Order: sequence, then structure tokens, then C-alpha cells
Amino acid sequence: MSSTRDPRPLTGEPLALDLLNTRWNREGVTQDLLAGTEGLAVWLASNGLAGAHPADADVLDHLREAREALRAAVHGSPEEAAPLVDSVLAHGRIRARLTVAGPAEEPEFADPSWGPAWLAARNYLELITRAPERIRTCSGGSCILHFFDTSRNGTRRWCSMAACGNRAKASRHYARSKES
Repeated sequence: MSSTRDPRPLTGEPLALDLLNTRWNREGVTQDLLAGTEGLAVWLASNGLAGAHPADADVLDHLREAREALRAAVHGSPEEAAPLVDSVLAHGRIRARLTVAGPAEEPEFADPSWGPAWLAARNYLELITRAPERIRTCSGGSCILHFFDTSRNGTRRWCSMAACGNRAKASRHYARSKES
């Protein structure tokens, strides 16, 4: 398990969007948490997956493939994205069971190194089933982060009010004061 702090400006989003958020901009330069296995270990730990999945090259490659599939799903056409997401989903399945506590579903993988990638793709299916219109990209000018809008009226525009929201408001204020 990695003891390195997660450097990303936005964490805690649903797993699919959190995977997309492994790329972000800092001072005009795109950062990539999945540039290597150390960042992978941070991502796995941040999502409670570190104990079940090793931070190795296979998991990293599969997560990068899933991230590109999810990026296509969020930003591309369904015709283009569906085969990419389905390709990731082909590596696992849900096993239905009856337990002492009642019905249960658990993921199964023929190759465990696909686990985190499959879980992220599966989470995307859950999000688009629940509220596809609430999957958003931040409206901040150079921000590339994604979030699931849980606001009551569904009008959240920024990944963070403290960061991108304040920059947008300050920019509008500056533009108004310059006109005066």
C-alpha cells in the first residue's frame, strides 16, 4: 500500500469518474496519476482497492484502457464508445448468490488484474442508468475534471467552488470592473 498522499485536486467521485480524474491540469500542464505504478498504488488506496489488487504493470495497463474507454463514453459518440467499454466489461461478470443476509451480487474476474478497470466500467453503467445527465465536465476554462452532480437542482458547474468556481467568479468580476 502506498503512503503517498493523493495529489489530485478532486477525489471522492464515483469510481468511473475518479478514474477519469487521474488526469488533471496544474498550471497549464496535464498531470497523470497513472503515469506509473506508484501513482496506481495511490489511486487503488484512494478507492479502497489496494488490498485486493496489486499495483503492477498489468493492472496499470488495464486501467489506462478503461480510462480511455470511459473518456470516449463521456465525450464521444455511443457508437464509438460502446465497443471500448464492452471490451473492458468482457473481463468480468456479476455472480448472483444467496447468502445468510439475503441476495448478494459479487464481481468475478477470470484475470484479477482486470478487476479495478472492470469495476470502473461497471460503475459507469450504474451512473448512466441512474442519471446520465448528471455526469459533468467542469466548466472551468482549462479544467478537465469530471464529477457527478449531486446538487438538489442539478445545476453544479464546477468541480470545486473553491477552485474553478472562484476563478470563474473572479474573472467575471475583473471583466466587469475593467469595463467601468
